[in-house]
Amino acid sequence: MPPATRPGFGAAITGLGLVTPAGIGVAANRERVWSGVSCAAPDPGLAGGPVDFSCRVPGFDPGALLGGFTARQLERFVQFAIVAARQALAGAGRDPRTWDGARVGVVIGNSLGGIPALLAAQAALLDGGPRQVSPLTVPMYMVNMVAGQVAIDVGAKGPSWVTATACASGATAIGAARELLRSGDCDVVLAGGTEAALTPLAVAGLGRMGALSGRSADPARASRPFDADRDGFVPAEGAAVLVLEREEDARARTAPIHAVVRGYGASTDAHHPTAPEPGGEGIERALRAALRDAGVGDCDVDHVNAHGPSTPIGDLVEGRTLRRVLGDRPLVTSTKGVTGHPLAAAGAIEAAYTALALADRSVPPTANLTRLAPELDLDVVHGAPRAAALDVAVSTSMGFGGHNAALVLTRA
Repeated sequence: MPPATRPGFGAAITGLGLVTPAGIGVAANRERVWSGVSCAAPDPGLAGGPVDFSCRVPGFDPGALLGGFTARQLERFVQFAIVAARQALAGAGRDPRTWDGARVGVVIGNSLGGIPALLAAQAALLDGGPRQVSPLTVPMYMVNMVAGQVAIDVGAKGPSWVTATACASGATAIGAARELLRSGDCDVVLAGGTEAALTPLAVAGLGRMGALSGRSADPARASRPFDADRDGFVPAEGAAVLVLEREEDARARTAPIHAVVRGYGASTDAHHPTAPEPGGEGIERALRAALRDAGVGDCDVDHVNAHGPSTPIGDLVEGRTLRRVLGDRPLVTSTKGVTGHPLAAAGAIEAAYTALALADRSVPPTANLTRLAPELDLDVVHGAPRAAALDVAVSTSMGFGGHNAALVLTRA
């Protein structure tokens, strides 16, 4: 077992599961994200609100994917995670019927839980009184239940956690999962993030904060990371789950390896509830910690999948920090131009895309970028994918509360 202090400890990504606005499954996501075509569209569920468009997961039928009885007992954010976890395990060649469940962990990022279940229960209470409230209400909306339900579904009896660091939650989960492998507490960990909170209430709250794009007349061009004319993000939903194993274990069983999580860093701005620290010191600390943990230099980074939410302040702070730490060498992208911003799921989804970029040696374009913000001096890929010799990549995440996370991935 590798010593806990060894830099560059490798957590191999042997399975990927994706349920996103770009599609269900790895193949659908690769095709849509690398096409650079936005998923944003008018959303009937948000009709009448000031922001009436979003990026929803297309064609998600929980009854067909999970069975009607099971699906009715689970909120959408949990349904997403279970479907993604099953995909990831199948891709990793892992059969839960054959493993020692006590050596398997689950770490999933989430922030908003089952808001739809809570709203439905409140409406039932007001309309018909306490007896009309479903006994499933509490276990459906509790944030921790996504880890619990995934563990039940796959028979994982090791540690199970939910990380809640806002929009950094998915990346935080992957970093925490890697530590479970490095410490020897687990041999396999399912790690990722999920969010399904596209309700009028949640979207109205984000809109009142000034975080969302107001381009209702042209949703497909609303999310434009790093563009001079960006005005906010497009709300989205989705999930990603990664199967992580110690690199030597994965190679010993000749498992498919998409990429290796080699470093992780985290920090807190301690500045403002929703605005990033203006000088970017917080995300810089996380990024430098991840590089140090991975044992790689700043000049070794070939590609960055940036948080890049398409907000005026966020993109500027992050972009300047990337330039200061990494220079102008890395090929930068923000896949939120295609998927919108799936909040707590973002870091995990983008880590999966980073792994695919390394495996394919191709960087997906930043959708809707037509004129790079003049304050930024970065090589942001746009217009079309760009082939390159990618060996080391970084995925960065920033969240409300001042949470920052960075992952360093290397080619398998």
